[in-house]
Amino acid sequence: MRRFSAEYLEHTRRGMWEDGRDALADLELSSRERVLDVGCGTGELTRVLAAETDADVLGVDADRELLSVAREESDGRTGYLAGDATRLPVDDDAVDLAACQALLINLPDPTAAVRELARVSGDLVAAVEPDNADVRVASTVDAEERLEREAREAYVDGVDTDVALGDRVRETFDAAGLVDVRTRRYVHEKRTEPPYAEAALWSAARKASGAGLADHRDELVAATSERAYDDLRGRWREMGREVVDAIGAAEYERVEYVPFDVTVGRVS
Repeated sequence: MRRFSAEYLEHTRRGMWEDGRDALADLELSSRERVLDVGCGTGELTRVLAAETDADVLGVDADRELLSVAREESDGRTGYLAGDATRLPVDDDAVDLAACQALLINLPDPTAAVRELARVSGDLVAAVEPDNADVRVASTVDAEERLEREAREAYVDGVDTDVALGDRVRETFDAAGLVDVRTRRYVHEKRTEPPYAEAALWSAARKASGAGLADHRDELVAATSERAYDDLRGRWREMGREVVDAIGAAEYERVEYVPFDVTVGRVS
């Protein structure tokens, strides 16, 4: 399984549920008594599930460093446990909802993880998974849209898991023996506009330094070459400096459209 820093997860997951939680409707949270969030990372979804239900909510992740961050941010309504998504330290039928967010796209065998979620759940399994191949960016800095698309296409080709799983998650649910499987697509909009939040300034600085692109260096080189990556990084940093300048003039606006699919299925 691929590993991520706490900062990366905060950037990609936090804020996803701030504008509304309609996408969680099929999880039937009001009726839940015991909920498990698998691959919880720093606990973004875990805390949302706890806020939307009176159930006991437990997060599980293999990365102990991420779990330490999750525990620090816990309000006492969530618990956390170290464990692998394909070998969960949880008994059969221990919960009535086993869920995950952006987990399956990072696993070499997502069906194995879904089978494990189905083992520990006595009722429902749910997965919230993005389609990274279909992400779109609109920006007042023209080069940003073009370079984001170029980098994304190379990343999808170079990564060793299916990060564009999207609505094909239902195939893994079917293969795992779940029934009444259904999928709904939603689009999360990440907006950057004046006045700029601290996260926007941090993101712009990482563009200008090339650090954001460097997070995915291995995947980009695998899809292209060292030379092509260096060329892209140079153009990326130049674009980042344009973004920083536009922010300084309060003229920068950006919208990132991230499609994600919520798939649910019942244990037969």
